[in-house]
Amino acid sequence: MSFRPAGFRPAVVNAVALVFALSAGVVFAQNAKGQAAQKTPAPATASTAAKPAAASSAPAAAAPAASDQDVMAAKPGDATAGQAKAAACGACHGPDGNSTDGQYPKLAGQHEMYIAHQLNNFKSGARQNAIMQGMATPLSVQDMHDIGAYFASKQSLPGVADESLVAQGQKLYREGDTARGIPACMACHSIDGRGNPGAMYPQLTSQHAQYIEAKLKDFHDGVTWGTEAHAQIMPLIAKKLDPQDISAVATYIEGLHVADKSAPVSASP
Repeated sequence: MSFRPAGFRPAVVNAVALVFALSAGVVFAQNAKGQAAQKTPAPATASTAAKPAAASSAPAAAAPAASDQDVMAAKPGDATAGQAKAAACGACHGPDGNSTDGQYPKLAGQHEMYIAHQLNNFKSGARQNAIMQGMATPLSVQDMHDIGAYFASKQSLPGVADESLVAQGQKLYREGDTARGIPACMACHSIDGRGNPGAMYPQLTSQHAQYIEAKLKDFHDGVTWGTEAHAQIMPLIAKKLDPQDISAVATYIEGLHVADKSAPVSASP
């Protein structure tokens, strides 16, 4: 596991990342045409004329969002099927889940279950985002898992941290601040930022600082991503962070990444 501050080569550190993440989805159109009953028109008279039967055509309503239990119980996703289903996601998140625009989260390497769960949250409205709700609404639970499996099979590309904020960000990430009741990010998201899929804590390693900072500010202001217990954790923590804390931990996470196995890595002192 390596860390990359601006102007420095990667070095191994006991780093961590915090809870978020991302997001992704794809639209599959589902249309159904209703047919009006056909009636034989009566002959026209001087006072009345036959009226044509009314015809209607409307898209069928998408299936309602699934329960958390249904999402958890679905069979594992198929990454091959997910590649085709995730085609539309590439416009914002990158074809391999490595977005180039910091406002859109990287999905490469994110846990399948986490992606499926968040897509279902967008579909139900538990997590608010007009674009993502439109993308997620037509998806079945299996579609969500297939898309999740595809992005989980990809490798997130490393980012670069702001050297001037690394020390503060690293302290919060690795140690927290007990005086202010702030736990270490690594307690949930692990020392390498890979998260904990079983507990639904997302991977955040190499995530864009811009995206993380925006989500932390949302959490600070009381935004939640559902009603389950784990969705209440970040709003409680983030409201204890000041703007400098948020900027520091966000940039630290962007520089946090798993070491390239093909390149030699020197041990930290």
